[in-house]
Amino acid sequence: MVLKQTGPWTYGALANQINSFAGDGNREDISSAFIQPFLAYVTNTHTTISVNTESTYNWKGNEWSVPINLVVAQMLKAGNQLFQVAVGARYWVETPDNGPDGWGLRLQLTFLFPKSG
Repeated sequence: MVLKQTGPWTYGALANQINSFAGDGNREDISSAFIQPFLAYVTNTHTTISVNTESTYNWKGNEWSVPINLVVAQMLKAGNQLFQVAVGARYWVETPDNGPDGWGLRLQLTFLFPKSG
C-alpha cells in the first residue's frame, strides 16, 4: 500500500500477489495479482468523490479483470454516531470470457467510530 494525502486529495495504490503452494493436489494452481490504484477528493461538506480500479490478473489463464469504479460518499451524523453513505457505478473495461461485463451499482453504509482523546 502506498498512500499520499495532500489537502483534500488522497491518492495511491494497493497491490498484492497470491500464489498457491500447498493443499489438495487435485485443485488448480493459483497465481493472481491484484492492483488497486485510487484517487479521492473530499469537499468542505465532507462529500468524497473517488475513482479506482480493482484489477486482477490471472497469470495461469493470462486474463485480466478490470472494473473502473466511480463513487460519491457523504459523511453524516445521527446523534453521536458518525456514518458514511455511498453510491457508485462500476464499468467492466476488461473481463474473462466467463466474467461479468457491462455496468454495476455499489451501495455502501459505513459506521465510523473515531478514537477520542
